[in-house]
Amino acid sequence: MHEPELTAVTHAPEAVVELAGVHKRFGPAVHALDDVSLTVHAGEVVVLLGASGSGKSTLLRHVNGLHRPSSGTVRVLGTTSAPQAAPPCAAAAQVGMVFQQFHLVGSLTVLENACTGALGTLRGPRLGLPTYPRRVRAAALEQLERVGLADQRFQRADTLSGGQQQRVAVARALLQRPRILLADEPVASLDPESAEQVLQLIATLAREDRLTVLCSLHQVDLALALGERVVGLRAGRVVLDRPVAELDHDTAMAVYTPRTPDPVPVLAR
Repeated sequence: MHEPELTAVTHAPEAVVELAGVHKRFGPAVHALDDVSLTVHAGEVVVLLGASGSGKSTLLRHVNGLHRPSSGTVRVLGTTSAPQAAPPCAAAAQVGMVFQQFHLVGSLTVLENACTGALGTLRGPRLGLPTYPRRVRAAALEQLERVGLADQRFQRADTLSGGQQQRVAVARALLQRPRILLADEPVASLDPESAEQVLQLIATLAREDRLTVLCSLHQVDLALALGERVVGLRAGRVVLDRPVAELDHDTAMAVYTPRTPDPVPVLAR
């Protein structure tokens, strides 16, 4: 008598970001997102590629709850944002953000800037580093060690290089213990060497913490080096969606050439 064969059960990755038919208008003349549908699964590193004004930053702001769609729905970590829905505060608390301009307080130490990532979990204002709980200071120092800046923890933030300041911003975002990390043109103001270092750091931290990453860029080579998947935007529309393994430089560059036919979107996973 033969024993029944056991069949392995595989589960599809969790969808942590879902946009369905999203339009975003700023007044009658500006159509920032035009019928965008997109699904991002847990643990994916996705690069949004496109020229300035293509809708990359607007899309990211829908994910962290800063914008709500004019029509369509945005679902992040199980919480839905729609035109008439309340802002998704619970989901936003699990979404970290790294900006192009760092947004550090230059006169504060590196450690205190990193500690500000925990402000959403604390009550009342904080007036100086000693007013943060010891657990927050310890967690901030741990993240600074991960980004290679523990030795500079008592240095003023405005004495650091641009690449170092962006690493502090990454440490600050990680202090939220996010499930999703958004990075909006995080290397646009950096030199090529610093840009590569920051993106390598984000990729390493994503693997270590099993983060889902959405990063907007406009440099094709960096996008192909960082991402597992590239989503190209042009004039608020998705014109490309493919795994990096299926892309070459010329195909990705087609996102920037409106005179040629739009690349056919390919659904990734």
